[in-house]
Amino acid sequence: MREVSRPFVADGPSGVSVRGRLKGLTAQDEKVLRLVGEHMGRLASADLARRCRDGLDHCTDTWAARKRDLTAASSSRWAGSVTSNTHDQWGLSRRAQHAHLRSLDAGIRTLRHRLSLPIGEKGSRGKPGGYRGKGEWFQKSRRLAILEDRYEQVRAERETGKVSVVRGGRRLLHQRHNLTAAQKTEARWCAEWEASRWFLTADGESGKRHGNETIRVTPDGEVVIKLPAPLAHLANSKHSRYVLAAKVAFPHRGDEWRDRIEANRAVAYRIHLDVARGRWYLDASWTRKDLPVVPLDALRAAGVIGVDTNADHLAAWLLDSHGNPMGAPRRFGYDLTGAANHRDAQLRHALTRLLHWARATGVQAIAIEDLDFTDSKTREKHGRRKPFRQLISGMPTGKLRARLLSMCAEAGISVIAVDPAYTSMWGAQHWQKPLTSKKRQTSRHAAASVAIGRRALGYPIRRRTAPPHDDQSDRRGHRTAQAGPCNQGREGTRPRVSGPRTRSVQPDTAGTQATSASKTVRAAPVDQVWVQDSLLLTDLGTVTCRRRTICARTGL
Repeated sequence: MREVSRPFVADGPSGVSVRGRLKGLTAQDEKVLRLVGEHMGRLASADLARRCRDGLDHCTDTWAARKRDLTAASSSRWAGSVTSNTHDQWGLSRRAQHAHLRSLDAGIRTLRHRLSLPIGEKGSRGKPGGYRGKGEWFQKSRRLAILEDRYEQVRAERETGKVSVVRGGRRLLHQRHNLTAAQKTEARWCAEWEASRWFLTADGESGKRHGNETIRVTPDGEVVIKLPAPLAHLANSKHSRYVLAAKVAFPHRGDEWRDRIEANRAVAYRIHLDVARGRWYLDASWTRKDLPVVPLDALRAAGVIGVDTNADHLAAWLLDSHGNPMGAPRRFGYDLTGAANHRDAQLRHALTRLLHWARATGVQAIAIEDLDFTDSKTREKHGRRKPFRQLISGMPTGKLRARLLSMCAEAGISVIAVDPAYTSMWGAQHWQKPLTSKKRQTSRHAAASVAIGRRALGYPIRRRTAPPHDDQSDRRGHRTAQAGPCNQGREGTRPRVSGPRTRSVQPDTAGTQATSASKTVRAAPVDQVWVQDSLLLTDLGTVTCRRRTICARTGL
């Protein structure tokens, strides 16, 4: 059994982003937005290429040189936004490259293990066994060679600082080769590809007017854009600025946004085009203020709600501060089929119902597993279990975690992340049957939610065993599985004590045989010998004693 890590309070969201639609744009407004986006997009692509060529040789001097070149073709603030966005893309690619190496290494180790086993051997202790036949063994040996070659190639690229970045998105790029499956025409794909490579992003500046000098939005919704130097002739206002005819409004968090810009606090903006709908949108984002950190013990005082994440629903159960399930379990279903917007709406709806129930119960925290299925999605680990891999891949762990953290921060509820090890197995073993009655059938997922909640509260998942009665052995208090939160071994299975299950020393066998009478009929000693058996430790803690009486059979 691997070591179970301690629960912790998950950090809240670090930023806020809201979106508003630009309504009433004129033809000239759209022309200016397209020209600015295309011009800055070309500069951003060139800057990203230079950053990738620098690799690990990047330093402040190369950064300053790139920014000077961009400033001459745009402005100093546009150049700052482009370079910061470039570094974010390069850093994200490096992290994805590291994750790819870990995935390849896990697949290689699994293949080597299974190829080393005899054909047809079964797995044990959570490890897969050998392959079923010689054909499958041969195919997997070829795949091992492919993965090893790919691993060496990616490792060499990482050591030299080489990364692969696609401005516009790799998924959209691959759709170009199969437009029928993507249900797009060539003209529509070209329009989406061009729009995705535009650059209309401006970082905020604290202390400047309305928090941004490049893309400025006034409290009444007026949008003003600082034009790059080559496009300054298109300005309709002084200082090379263009004022859009359309105005923007933020129905969500509008008051918070207005308070920030009136105080001249930094707000970043991004303008983009939705080609499918033909609409222009403006996103406003800013750094969220530091949320108060509530200690874990304070969150446990009012109990928690344990939540088990599944492919089509959230199973939740309310637990008090002592780890006892209260009331009935709850199930919050969602449908993850269809478009991305539909899936996201389903998640928001399920989490909203969960938070409404949490507010009604008065708890201060929700306990959820810290899931990461990176290693479990590979076919090397699960072999032919393709439906299981598809099930794991369909679970929105990342989006669910991000949504839950952001929505809980607004509701004033904290999130406790726990180790997901053995929660489903131990929950079903210790809680599914006791919580099942004639009127309620407890599912395995509901029992897992109880296990998650108990682990978040610091208690072991194993149920507390009742002590013996007052008149039986040691007067209560010694037969219990309850362990304190500081006990490191409380989650594991209790080891079996070697030796006989007795409270006293095993009686001397030789002495017992010497004083025992023969079992034959003709041997008739007159003496009576008393022999007390060992004190057996039974479930009730009782002590049994057996009397052996040996007497003469004469006259009986």
